[in-house]
Amino acid sequence: MKKKVVALGLTAGLMMSPVLSADALGAPDLSQKVNFNEKIGAPQFISGKLTQPSSNAPEKIVMDYFNQKQDVFKFKGDANLSFKVVEKKKDKLGFTYLRVQQMYKGTPVYGAVLTAHVNKDGVLTAVSGAPVPNLADKQSLKASKSLSKNDALAAGEKDLVAEIGSEPAYEYAPKAKTVIYVKGGEAHQAYLVNYNFLDPKPGNWNYFIDAASGEILDKVNEIHEAGGKPGGNGITGTDAVGTGTGVLGDSKSLNTTFSSSTYYLQDNTRGGGVFTYDAKNRQRLPGSLWADADNKFNASYDGAAVDAHYYAGETYDYYKDVHNRNSYDGNGAALKSTVHYSRSYNNAFWNGQQMVYGDGDGSTFVPLSGGLDVVAHELTHAVTDTTADLIYQNESGAINESMSDVFGTLLEYHTGNNPDWEIGEDIYTPGVSGDALRSMSDPTKYNDPDHYSVRYTGTGDNGGVHINSGIGNKAAYLLSQGGTHYGVNVTGIGTDKVGDIYYRALTQYLTPSSNFSQLRSAVVQSTSDLYGSGSSEVASVNAAFDAVGVN
Repeated sequence: MKKKVVALGLTAGLMMSPVLSADALGAPDLSQKVNFNEKIGAPQFISGKLTQPSSNAPEKIVMDYFNQKQDVFKFKGDANLSFKVVEKKKDKLGFTYLRVQQMYKGTPVYGAVLTAHVNKDGVLTAVSGAPVPNLADKQSLKASKSLSKNDALAAGEKDLVAEIGSEPAYEYAPKAKTVIYVKGGEAHQAYLVNYNFLDPKPGNWNYFIDAASGEILDKVNEIHEAGGKPGGNGITGTDAVGTGTGVLGDSKSLNTTFSSSTYYLQDNTRGGGVFTYDAKNRQRLPGSLWADADNKFNASYDGAAVDAHYYAGETYDYYKDVHNRNSYDGNGAALKSTVHYSRSYNNAFWNGQQMVYGDGDGSTFVPLSGGLDVVAHELTHAVTDTTADLIYQNESGAINESMSDVFGTLLEYHTGNNPDWEIGEDIYTPGVSGDALRSMSDPTKYNDPDHYSVRYTGTGDNGGVHINSGIGNKAAYLLSQGGTHYGVNVTGIGTDKVGDIYYRALTQYLTPSSNFSQLRSAVVQSTSDLYGSGSSEVASVNAAFDAVGVN
């Protein structure tokens, strides 16, 4: 069990075959490649010239392809009944990419999301993600749904109280929706019930409850899962610029708002705004909008708010300036942060609505907003939740954590803020020099695996989401900086290219159930899109994943 599992934040996922050429799929050309999932007997990533050029709409191109490949994707009937396009965007390279939700008789199949890319010539170039095969033949889905939503809510709550030890104080009323949930190869009509609360300790639990029997099929605390687009809850006033002193004693310029003789930590210049609140050492959100009389935030109590406000702005700027993403959701969502949460609270988390920072106990942590990589890490969870939506469990959860570590580190390099490949080093154990929560350059320094062959296969830490992030972290480090690992030499390509590649993989190719093998395919394909399939960058990506044992 990892000794430092925090919200900064296997049973191993599916075992994958190597990437194969795909003559069996009847490919239009022999450059087609398939990452094949042997366990379910279906592909989980296909790339190449999958179709001939077409003037049809991208949706029709994709659905026609699915219809032609029913034996490959293992569904029956019209693809439009088994798959639903839930998002469509055109990117700067001219690709139209679609997110496609697998459906069964009008009900979404949990975690079964695919992405498809159609180029400017109307050629389908990639399909990422694996649908659940042969749903029409699953006898378990024929059971009648006898449990009501209210019954499901009550059943989950009873188990939750036993899990956390007391009645939770909900942030919003528990809610349930119907899904198809697959466990151990069996598909169930189920309710997905969400319970979001702060007391007795923060939780964002998803319960999966069989709609016929009432059995609890699974449960997971997804504290990073986004639950909607928060409003600003701010004030009306005049834009101003103040100054403040951060947790580590450095001075920062702050965008503020002046109203009724008071200055507030409300930045109206970025998207839907950046807002910083004071919980006053209570467990309440968002708390009071941070106020000051002279626009100089230099008291020691101000430090956590200064850094939370400033670093949220820097994270917004990175995603907007480098990746043209307007806030975490791409639509200008307000960035809300609350500091001084609870007392001596050794954690920081994204609760689905906003960022929350504890002050630490002074020996394990100082106020956690004092680390840029911590702030960027948590806000990247919000980006993930609104794009790939990687399930916070097992291999997909480890990729989720790794993506946050990658972009937390890239923010340090982008801003020149004492960049390194350590995570949380600025706010962890102030009395001990040279240590951190995790190391991307050498995950084994903190007993995390740096190779797939030594991955954690237990059930703790949601199946090793923080622990096994070391595998993805080492691959990203090698890709950026280069080096030799397990006898494989990798030529580094630098942080800027890594950022472009990983952002594209996260937002366009990864899907909720992605595993490490799919991560490799997603990163290779993103690199091919950006630099060409025969580029030195693609060679470096393949070497980096070879070095960490991911096929």
